[in-house]
Amino acid sequence: MARGNVDPRTPCIIGVAQHTWHPDEVGQEGAPEPLLMWETVARSAADDTTAGSRALETLDSVQIVFCQTWQYDDAVERLTQRIGAQPRSRYYSGIGGTTPQVLVSQQCEAILRGDVDLALVTGAEALATQRLYKKRGERPSYSFKPDEKRPYPWEAPFHPAEVAHDVFQAWLTFAIFDNARRGHLGVPLEEYRRQIGALLAPMTEIAAKNPHAWFRNPRSVDELITPSPDNRMVGYPYTKYMVSIMDVDMAAAVILASEAKADELGVPVEQRVYPRGWCYATDPTYLAEHDDMWRSPAMAAASGEALRLAGIGVDDVARFDLYSCFGSSVNFARDALGLRDGDDRPLTVTGGLPYHGGAGSNYMTHSIAQMATELRQAPGSNGMVSGVGMHMTRHVYGVYSTTPGPVAAPEQAAVQRALDEGGHVPIVEEHAGPATVVAYSVVHGREGPEWGVAVCDVPGGGRCYAKLVDADLLAGAERDELVGTQLKLETRTVPLMTGGEGRQNVVVG
Repeated sequence: MARGNVDPRTPCIIGVAQHTWHPDEVGQEGAPEPLLMWETVARSAADDTTAGSRALETLDSVQIVFCQTWQYDDAVERLTQRIGAQPRSRYYSGIGGTTPQVLVSQQCEAILRGDVDLALVTGAEALATQRLYKKRGERPSYSFKPDEKRPYPWEAPFHPAEVAHDVFQAWLTFAIFDNARRGHLGVPLEEYRRQIGALLAPMTEIAAKNPHAWFRNPRSVDELITPSPDNRMVGYPYTKYMVSIMDVDMAAAVILASEAKADELGVPVEQRVYPRGWCYATDPTYLAEHDDMWRSPAMAAASGEALRLAGIGVDDVARFDLYSCFGSSVNFARDALGLRDGDDRPLTVTGGLPYHGGAGSNYMTHSIAQMATELRQAPGSNGMVSGVGMHMTRHVYGVYSTTPGPVAAPEQAAVQRALDEGGHVPIVEEHAGPATVVAYSVVHGREGPEWGVAVCDVPGGGRCYAKLVDADLLAGAERDELVGTQLKLETRTVPLMTGGEGRQNVVVG
């Protein structure tokens, strides 16, 4: 039945679905190919609307999150054929942890404009199955292979200075950000590691109760932060149990509609969850360019705009799902939102990326689907989700509620202009002489510390990267604070992991 006090163009989530193909359930066969995973959750989300197949057959828009497992010749066309849809709008995305919420936001704006009435956002990964096949020396026989191999859609090329200093992996860059925050706050090293463990341990409890989570076993703070053969140190201060797991087999889907379309389909009012505010914003692209490496201005700006549109404050949010690929992404979000120690509101509804699992670029589809499910069980409450892309560069926030209200697109361009006015720190590719450490991390192999990297301020302005190779320095960097100390650098020609030679700044004193 139509509700006269709700604008018929108001966007709402009317159906959600998640499915995880756990190894103990699927055995050696593993998960099905991504196309079938998309179909599974699309049909389940349609059933969740109570409209069944009509919710798929009348879709105006189908949006698929980039799949790392397999590239199809035409992913959207193959899915629409299987579900009997003929959408006008079709899109296969690029990569990034913000992607699902960005797609949902775009569909909400299209609904507000009257361009779309019914939209599907879905994604899936079978990376655990792919790893299983590779271990057996086999390749899965997936369908509709494209004629030519497609390049991986990197969002931005690596900076030459990052290439020269092996600054590639997210577990390294996000560790560097957490160490910068620790140095800024003046917290002792082991105390800070315990704080991260205390941040993550409750997530393991939530994952343990979530049937969709990849790891369903609670862990204590000590289990998370104590290195062991099964939980080796990866990039200080993170052990293996403290970092995101991407090799999972899972899929999720969200169906959005205008209020008028939801009425037409007969979706019960109690099934509807309303996006009340959203915003996307970016910090500088490269690690060393961040002015204050211990915080994210873009997180603060995007979350603030999303809350402004929703007409609420952060104290009005009952539950969060903060992007938790690593401790620093959660810590930066807590700082941006003003969440203090002792705040007992859950920071995840899924269990978080290290324990629920972060399926490639599709984690946020699970986040949004689970948030919608939680909000349906607590009518009138508000929830917030966040996403992080690249190396703490791209940020998105969404606010959701079962209560409809006025909704409008964010003033995103103005938000970004204000951030860009702050500029960024220039990167100095080569530097010999004194430099002051702003942030750092130590990289571990299976046998212990192997090397480290520091981000340093240099005289005259600008920042450089520096490689740490001395064993005593590496050991000391995990015992004593390096942030704020002065090091002596020299520049050497070294072989690059990517091939050829490059110029690398090395700590010599």
